Amino acid sequence: MNSKGLKFTSLMLILVLTMILTVACEQAENEPAGTTETGSESEIAEIKTMTGDELVEQNSGKKKDEVLIIDVRSVEEYKAGHIQHAININVDEIEDRISEIEDYKEKPVILYCNSGKKSGTAAEILVNNGFKDVTNAEGVKEYEYDLVHYDDVRGATFEKLIEENSDIVLVDVRPADQANKEGMISGAINIPFDEIESNLDKLPKDKTIALYCNTGTKSAEVAKLLEDLGYKNIVNATEGVKEYSFKLEK
Repeated sequence: MNSKGLKFTSLMLILVLTMILTVACEQAENEPAGTTETGSESEIAEIKTMTGDELVEQNSGKKKDEVLIIDVRSVEEYKAGHIQHAININVDEIEDRISEIEDYKEKPVILYCNSGKKSGTAAEILVNNGFKDVTNAEGVKEYEYDLVHYDDVRGATFEKLIEENSDIVLVDVRPADQANKEGMISGAINIPFDEIESNLDKLPKDKTIALYCNTGTKSAEVAKLLEDLGYKNIVNATEGVKEYSFKLEK
């Protein structure tokens, strides 16, 4: 092949390569953001933020039943004072304990700590594990929350606690007629929430008092009352008999 033929062939190769690169670049530019090689969109949710005022509002009345609130600080910090209805899962343990809260993957989860840093880390762990509605709330060092000192636990943890500890006074604080009609957890005594103060003789301060109701709201009120009366060892089930499948006996 003469020199003219070589030049022509080289030019054609350059032209073909240029066309291929141009098409590839155009396809890359048109590819939707956040897609994988197979073209499926990324499902990692955006982490929301929440002020202290918003969390207080969310945590009031029936609204608290719509969310799961998690204090990601240490056990010691949690026991020193935490937001009412909040369970405790340390940020360093949250990935290993995903199974405990997996039922909230499609429901709102609110996280908090002291400053928002650790709860932000925990929030990233949750969204990376498929949680769809995760919020990082203002921390307890940044907002003046009304903190409590008793333990708030979910239904499964509460059930395990009363099964493994015989030295517990288990109290059903629902109205007497409802407790009698629907039954109570084995070993429980019934003291309706509005009769607690007249039955303190049944609640020794040297034992752990475990409380439950329908949704965790009235039992939380009783827990706060007992705390104000000087009781130190109190556990409240944030999920009551209407939310968790406790075995009830008549």
